[in-house]
Amino acid sequence: MITEIQGSWSLVLGVSSGFGRAVAKALAERGGNVIGVHFDTADGAEAAAKFADELRDTGVSAHFFNLNAASASTRREVVGQAVELAGDKGVRILLHSLAFGTLLPFAPSQDGPQDQETVNSRQLAMTLDVMANSLVYWTQDLLAAGLLRRGAKIYGMTSAGSTQVLDSYGPVSAAKAALEAHLRQLAAELAPRGIAANALRAGTTLTPALEKIPHSAAYAEVCRARNPHKRLTEPEDVAEAIVLLSMSDSSWLTGNVIGIDGGEILTA
Repeated sequence: MITEIQGSWSLVLGVSSGFGRAVAKALAERGGNVIGVHFDTADGAEAAAKFADELRDTGVSAHFFNLNAASASTRREVVGQAVELAGDKGVRILLHSLAFGTLLPFAPSQDGPQDQETVNSRQLAMTLDVMANSLVYWTQDLLAAGLLRRGAKIYGMTSAGSTQVLDSYGPVSAAKAALEAHLRQLAAELAPRGIAANALRAGTTLTPALEKIPHSAAYAEVCRARNPHKRLTEPEDVAEAIVLLSMSDSSWLTGNVIGIDGGEILTA
């Protein structure tokens, strides 16, 4: 059955920029209430607070938490608040869009300096924990609080980098691959509850996270040229897809890696 976004509650992890911001805006425009988690300082925190005000100006409730989304204490605080805010409605959408990890090579370049930095165990573990494992922990806590119910949707943002190799992208690539595996497992385990879980593989998008990848500008231009639409993916493309997918109560579309890239991967 098709249902309305209006009046529902969503939890967006990574709400202050990129895909998270676009999704929160799209949901609010359709009357959806948003609980957001972000981790910003100084100007970033101020911009996030302003964005929350903009969402509230549309007539919805928007509650942002400037906290580390990978922290257990953050989950306890936010889930506790979500119980009070969402009440009997529960959380309709959980979006995991956290882009915080290390971008270091596994091995030094043969032609590079002898003291070239490579990823260490702490950095690799942190990247996997934030960008993949944290989704499992948020899902567990939301389930324990009774907030994920039949018809709920869980989305995790992945990328073509889960199966492709880019310079210094190894830790993030591993996290994206793990995220996809986590979502497949969640899809199977949550199917009896009528809850869907899918990975969304966005095309190359000019987000703050992309800009941190070495040689990202040149890579983006190659992707733009080869995309059948002759443009890059925009955060709003992903937001529109999430809105459309979330308007169904069905959990039959689950356990997938859904490409939202305008056909970019077809010509890779």
